[in-house]
Amino acid sequence: MTMTLQGRLLEVGPTDNTSDQRTPRKRLRLIPQAARESFVPYIPQQAVTRQGENDLTRIAPGAPRAQGTPIEVSGRVCTQTGQPVRHALLEIWNANMFGRYTHIEDHSGIQLDPNFLGLGRVTTDDEGRYTFWTISPGAYLARPDIGRYRPKHIHISLSGGSSRLITQMYFPGEENNATDPMATLMGDAFERNVGQVYETPHIDVHHGYRFDIVVGGRNATFFED
Repeated sequence: MTMTLQGRLLEVGPTDNTSDQRTPRKRLRLIPQAARESFVPYIPQQAVTRQGENDLTRIAPGAPRAQGTPIEVSGRVCTQTGQPVRHALLEIWNANMFGRYTHIEDHSGIQLDPNFLGLGRVTTDDEGRYTFWTISPGAYLARPDIGRYRPKHIHISLSGGSSRLITQMYFPGEENNATDPMATLMGDAFERNVGQVYETPHIDVHHGYRFDIVVGGRNATFFED
């Protein structure tokens, strides 16, 4: 299914029967600047994060580590021309090792981990680089009616000024990648949203994944919003 918006053809994909509801059907209108600043969520030029917010493997510094495989995710946020996106705020969330989110709307009944909230934040440095630690998430049954699982993935929100973009990092070699609706929408560009494994011999995690985020251009990372 497709629809046209301001001369562009937008694809509506099989994302749990909701993508058609999220795709605009009418011409977009720009909110005047004076009104926009009064209610649009605004991230200061340099957001401030607290100690330990980039370590999702613990609910607080010094607390017990959550169950599962600890991993590092790092990369660089840049524009299509390679310029760094400095001091952007990255908010991260993912399911626990069993495939459950610590969220009131997760009614799966899958086991929770009292030592894992699955929420964190980090800001990019002057070169656009970021690093965080989390527990490798489990896949989960997204559509029980058709037996379709979502592959393991990590959600990442990128905010700067009054703009916010949301993407997902996938894991290489996952058996459910090929049947994921978002992967279907991305087509050949799916590989841009897959983290690349690297070794971490000097830190206390199992291994790392490099995930560079490109904003804009023909080779941009795939964003939901």
